[in-house]
Amino acid sequence: MSQVMPHTAPVLVRNRFESLDMLRGFAVMGILPVNVQMFLMYWGALDMPPVHMDITGPNAVVWRVTYTFFEMKFITIFSALFGAGIVLMMGEAENASRKLHYSRMIWLLVFGLVHGFVFWFGDILTGYALAGMLAVLFRRMSIRRLLIWGSAAILLTNLLLAATGWSSAVNPIIYEPQPFGVVPDQQSLQTWISAYQSGFWPSRMFNAIGNLLVLFQNVIFFGPRILGVMMVGMALYKSGFLLGTWSLKQYGLVAALCLLPCLPLLWGMSGLMTASDFSVDYAWMAKSLNAFASLVVALGYAAVVMIIAKLPWLKLMRHPFTAAGRMAFTNYLVQTFVMTFIATEMGLFGVLERVEQARYVTVVWIAQLVISVLWLRVFRFGPFEWLWRRLSYGGPLSS
Repeated sequence: MSQVMPHTAPVLVRNRFESLDMLRGFAVMGILPVNVQMFLMYWGALDMPPVHMDITGPNAVVWRVTYTFFEMKFITIFSALFGAGIVLMMGEAENASRKLHYSRMIWLLVFGLVHGFVFWFGDILTGYALAGMLAVLFRRMSIRRLLIWGSAAILLTNLLLAATGWSSAVNPIIYEPQPFGVVPDQQSLQTWISAYQSGFWPSRMFNAIGNLLVLFQNVIFFGPRILGVMMVGMALYKSGFLLGTWSLKQYGLVAALCLLPCLPLLWGMSGLMTASDFSVDYAWMAKSLNAFASLVVALGYAAVVMIIAKLPWLKLMRHPFTAAGRMAFTNYLVQTFVMTFIATEMGLFGVLERVEQARYVTVVWIAQLVISVLWLRVFRFGPFEWLWRRLSYGGPLSS
């Protein structure tokens, strides 16, 4: 395999891979249907839906669609692309300077800490920055070794997740009411809701507490999975899979093998969950199944996007997603700003049911796809992409 050369300056538009940008655009759009539940509802409702808001009829259907098609799938793609981006930026040369990479990761860590503690506790940037500092050390590994060690790290997290869920099911005390647990008592839940409905600043203490918990989870619990997926992303980049170099037949086969078995299985599990009124006995199974299946589904989704990238007659469809991908960092943060404003300043936290949340998600999708296209007609970078690069390079960006 030819050596991937590092970039010592910002990646120019003419040097970008459309397939990577488009896939990143799909990913940043796809994480919102999952995140919106934590923006507009008590966070425990993501894993245990009956905790907060209605979960019957159309709302149950929205939950099932989110669980089956979105939860953990698009964040997995996002993580894999982050790993691919490290190889794209750094290359595989042994003597490649790591100074720029660590400068980027340090500034990403700063963005993540501000984002998490001030705006939204569901931040993933901090976890990416920390994992990215380690992932760069593995970029020169062969495709085979990246897949083996990356899969091992993912397996470790998934088995730990399954074991924790199983112990919760056989040890019901874990699910007894707790002030900030998955299943809170009504007084604690109402305190949380009231704080968010009171406005942005009254809810920040609760957000900061939530971010501390998420930080612990991402570093200790989900850290190996994040790192492992980044390593798999490096392998997929080196193999050409993420660059659209495989044949349509190969991508079609990957998509079929990944999606045809997994999506019906996940849909069936979601039906079992709703039929059992989200019994704890099944909840851990659903979470564990999704942890494994999401990896396969994410690969299948990526294959579908690569097919779209290779078909000339779908160019108009690709363009807005490619633009959104070039501005993924900005779009991710703007989703936070918009949803936090809706939840706190508009006082709609705990008011919008899942069906209504889906409508807001659709509006944000359309707005971001349109604005991304229009913005990039005038500017080279999204605003936060520009700021991140400006800080990382420590000076003006070359043209």
